[in-house]
Amino acid sequence: MYLWIWRHLPAKSPLAKSAIALALVLALAALLWYVVFPWVEPQIQFDQGTIHEDN
Repeated sequence: MYLWIWRHLPAKSPLAKSAIALALVLALAALLWYVVFPWVEPQIQFDQGTIHEDN
């Protein structure tokens, strides 16, 4: 799969391909961080645990 992606990047030199690949990874991370995770968080509710301490 990674070889297929590497071959289809629109550059000739490995340095340019690396820069494009890094930009794509950063764009994907930003998409996850600012769009997907905020949309999923209310549905998962990590902050509402069920642990109770007996005194």
